Amino acid sequence: MEKILIDAGPLIALFDKSDTYHLKSIDFIKRIDSNLWTTWAVITEVCHMLDFSAQAQINFLTWIDRGALNIFQIEPYHLDRIIALTSTFDDVPMDLADASLILASEELACNEIASVDGECYIYRNIRKQYLNNIFL
Repeated sequence: MEKILIDAGPLIALFDKSDTYHLKSIDFIKRIDSNLWTTWAVITEVCHMLDFSAQAQINFLTWIDRGALNIFQIEPYHLDRIIALTSTFDDVPMDLADASLILASEELACNEIASVDGECYIYRNIRKQYLNNIFL
């Protein structure tokens, strides 16, 4: 089955009814037939942005617990690559969540991402490939 990375934006929108992308996120989740992958850095960012509602955070974490997302595990040996990515794109800037997704794309050989951010058109993986944003 195909792998798709998912960034915080669509996940936040999925659990925040007031978000501009809420309906688009629901439609996206319903229509994809792929394994969604993210990282703990992204999950942390989503929970932080859902801090307006403990229930929204619980719903999000329960959704993950039910198997909605695969979580790419960042190991200590990945830190060199995250530092290199953050240094390379320091003018954008690239945060930990962004770097973790680029790392996951490299390790999982996955070039598709669901994101509401435009950075996907700037960041490149180790193979100098841009991620293809299939959400926007």
